[in-house]
Amino acid sequence: MNTKKRLVVSLTIFLFVFVVGVTGFMLLGGPGTTLLDSAYMTVITLSTIGYGEVVDTSHSPALRIFNIVFIILCLTTIAYAVSSITAFIVEGELKNILGRRKMDKEIARLEGHYIICGGDDTSATIIREMIATKKPFVVIEHDKAKIEKLAVLGPVLAVYGDATEDSVLEKAGIARAKGVLCVLPTDEANLFVTISARSLNPGLRIVTKCIEPGSHNKMLKAGADVVISPKNIGGMRMVSEMIRPATTTFLDMMLRESGRVLRFDEVAIPAGSPLAGKTIAESKFADATDALLVALRKGGGKDFTFNPPKTTPLAAGDVLVFIATPEMIGELAKLAG
Repeated sequence: MNTKKRLVVSLTIFLFVFVVGVTGFMLLGGPGTTLLDSAYMTVITLSTIGYGEVVDTSHSPALRIFNIVFIILCLTTIAYAVSSITAFIVEGELKNILGRRKMDKEIARLEGHYIICGGDDTSATIIREMIATKKPFVVIEHDKAKIEKLAVLGPVLAVYGDATEDSVLEKAGIARAKGVLCVLPTDEANLFVTISARSLNPGLRIVTKCIEPGSHNKMLKAGADVVISPKNIGGMRMVSEMIRPATTTFLDMMLRESGRVLRFDEVAIPAGSPLAGKTIAESKFADATDALLVALRKGGGKDFTFNPPKTTPLAAGDVLVFIATPEMIGELAKLAG
């Protein structure tokens, strides 16, 4: 029996013994014994304080026998309760409960965050990147051992449960989330989460892992924005290492450099932005940060203009792609309004 169950059992026994004491003193204490007298006798006996008796036990041998048995029962109950409470505190259950409540409050305050469904090695890679780029996120995983393993990577907010259940997704704040990453071990589970997530938040961006090629189109139909195949990614990485090793090494260095976090990142121009109608030169990105503008996608389009001319006008809905640190992206987002 774990310490939490022991604590519940000890409290139940404590309440039971109290009721037995009150009942016994009421039945055997004589006609003048009140409910308050019986409760008082029970409390001083159960607590082993031993103040003066308000119920005279000298007139009734049966009451004395009951009192002897009740005292022994109280000592046993107190010993069990003290050991259970001590174990509860020493073994960290109380700390875990308080930590869980604190984490739930932090999750409830999140907005525009990302939800990671699953706690495997792929999730660990995602979490490292989220922490490095300072993105808010929540992990959903039913296995506490996996969450504890992920926690060594850094501060990880987690919800224990099955990500395919709507109530668990809601607890992770899916209505306020910006995106969901489905990295569960089976295509069926990822497909189910995709359907649930899309129904709970139609504006959500959903990226899901696909193991079998036949599941790709099903996940897109279910509502996934992007479907990632680890097999295809692995194959592309291998061929890149073979035919363009310098480029691959550059990207690796950018991702793994410990002193500075540089990433390809993006900034969108929202409606009403002070940059709308200005050219790239007039926007003065270079003056605000050292971020390097590498591409531009015009609002509503799918094609990118690489190294766009500085005379290019900006409009609401445009997306600018930079090589920058998370701090630079934050400054650029403020500049874009």
